Amino acid sequence: MDARLLTGADFWSLREAPELGLRRLVVSDGPAGVRGETWDERSPSANVPAPTALAATWDVARVERVARLLAFECRRKGVDVLLAPTVNLHRTPYGGRHFECFSEDPYLTAALGVAFVRGLQQEGVGATVKHFVANDSETERFTLDAHVDERVLRELYLLPFELIVAADPWAIMAAYNRVNGTTMTESPLIADVLRGEWGYAGVVMSDWGATRSADALVDLAMPGPDSPLDPPDVDVRVGRLVELARRTSKHEATPWSEAEIATELRAAAAAGFVLARNHGALLPLTGSSLRRVAVIGPNAREARTLGGGSATVYPTYAVSPLDGLRAALPHAEVTYAPGVKAHTRLPVAKVSVTLNGTEQRETGEFIWFGEPRTVELRTTITAEVAGEHVIGVSGAGRFTLTLDGEIAFDETLALGDDADPGELLFAPPQHGVPVRLAANQAVDVALRAEGVTSFQLNHDPPFPDTAMDDAVALARDADLVVLVVGTTAEVESEGFDRSSLALPGAQDELVARVTDANPKTVVVVNAGAPVLMPWIQQAPAVLLTWFAGQEAGNAIADVILGAAEPGGRLPTTWPATEEGLPRVQPVDGVLEYTEGLKVGYRGDAEPLFPFGHGLGYTSWQYLAMDGTRVRLANTGTRRGREVVQVYASRPDSAIERPSRWLAGFAVVEADAGEEVIVEVPLSPRAFDHWADGAWQREPGAFVLEAGRSVADLKLSSPWS
Repeated sequence: MDARLLTGADFWSLREAPELGLRRLVVSDGPAGVRGETWDERSPSANVPAPTALAATWDVARVERVARLLAFECRRKGVDVLLAPTVNLHRTPYGGRHFECFSEDPYLTAALGVAFVRGLQQEGVGATVKHFVANDSETERFTLDAHVDERVLRELYLLPFELIVAADPWAIMAAYNRVNGTTMTESPLIADVLRGEWGYAGVVMSDWGATRSADALVDLAMPGPDSPLDPPDVDVRVGRLVELARRTSKHEATPWSEAEIATELRAAAAAGFVLARNHGALLPLTGSSLRRVAVIGPNAREARTLGGGSATVYPTYAVSPLDGLRAALPHAEVTYAPGVKAHTRLPVAKVSVTLNGTEQRETGEFIWFGEPRTVELRTTITAEVAGEHVIGVSGAGRFTLTLDGEIAFDETLALGDDADPGELLFAPPQHGVPVRLAANQAVDVALRAEGVTSFQLNHDPPFPDTAMDDAVALARDADLVVLVVGTTAEVESEGFDRSSLALPGAQDELVARVTDANPKTVVVVNAGAPVLMPWIQQAPAVLLTWFAGQEAGNAIADVILGAAEPGGRLPTTWPATEEGLPRVQPVDGVLEYTEGLKVGYRGDAEPLFPFGHGLGYTSWQYLAMDGTRVRLANTGTRRGREVVQVYASRPDSAIERPSRWLAGFAVVEADAGEEVIVEVPLSPRAFDHWADGAWQREPGAFVLEAGRSVADLKLSSPWS
């Protein structure tokens, strides 16, 4: 058997061997949409809410539907295997790919991961559960050695994989990092735990470039065409690839129309929005009463709908909060002001360009996979406002930029010696030149890029010194202010971790000044992970919208105006401060998980908003609990949605435990005045702990508590 079959044919596909039943299989990134084999605006994708947004729904049925939609997108783009879901934990909000993972809790992660896998695979598309294991941060991600206690590893970081393996995912991806001394592609956790103990028979593939030696235990080394793999059991590993080809041979998936996709993504976004604060019941608002609405903030006119890195796709459209509110309030005057500038890097130019003399493109960003190229670009940049504009480039290679026939610079840009290779895509080196332009003045731009696999043409227009004062003045005269703040691609992306949880730029000052000027302000937080909120007591209403996908703006309008319930509950603790949070910086190549079991709500820190928190537009009374059966009533004035959360605890336990931990959850809906009874399914490991090399159960009684969050529990029941 040819060992080359264990290596990809190229960046996104497997080698063919028709005589063995092995056809060309295509894999694709896809946590927030299916990219396919090309990565540009000519091959657009449905942009679904990011994993933290989906997790905030706590709704396995909804996650399964979104995965079915992604399966249709896969088939539309010729993709057989999706590189998702990511089930690493929110060990710390500093993690750069926090937005790409579901939760800090292993059971919530597992339950949603199972639903995602089921939705994809029932439509004939393979899921790839990643990244096995303890790939929870980005700093030195290719080489770091995560030192994790065995009990912590089993009860937190391995548990989602264990529970999802029971649902038979067709592929699992081994991570870059080491765990307790061994790189994951060679780790005994693959042979002894994944294969041996759990009996996993599917494909194990490497993360891209993670296969380090011939001793790797993966069935598929990606990308191709080269790898060191040449194991003695080639036939066994090829057999797993053949089985993957057989399983994905169903080429039809249930079709979705554009209207159905829009409706699903709009509803899914709203279902994940977390209403964190609603002082004085400001929300929902009646649209007909609004005449002047001020939409303010750096993320208001162009919402950030997805995170940076391999989760990035090009949607056909993306609805901003400004656009969504204007569409929902045609009778009102809806005005806009940015307030502050949140970015420091040069943004991609919004231009139509000609590449190499003939190819027309509608972007200033270009990515290829394969050999470096030399590219010539021509376009025109027209100044909307007068002032000092910055025009430049991003990438690694030789760049010659010409403006109106004059060479502006001719330089070679390169990554630093210790840079993450991913920075070439996610945070490439930049060089810009200032150009003073009058309003409506055009400048002809020519760019020659030599030896590149990706690059950007950049344009940063002038930003007025009076922007914050202008925004405050606009807010003061409005009936309602919707203030949209959030992170940028410089803060949340694959390839690097966060250094601070503060909102970038002067956004905190903007929130403080706007809420002081007009108390009828809804602060919309457009971030995939927690941010600090020093202004929280000033903000009447705070809506956490995550990276909500292409229908984000419409969903925001729906929730603010009461057409939809803000259905989300926090899948991760929102910290009040940065004190005591687990760090992401390895020391001498080693990242010690010193916090042990004390991750998120299992720790001791006082949260700003607790795990599971989220307000709705109605009220609920928890009436009775008998084991896992919970009776509750909608005591408000409108139909509503509740996430019934059940936590286990063990008073006077003989072993170290958190004070309580999530054991089960269920979503329920009810009309005003209606009582409902819900049976809450429990985690298969709800009462187990790891000791002496095996799962154990401490004899005696546990306690189950039901309620609205880990900090708001209404009822209890013994369990033994």
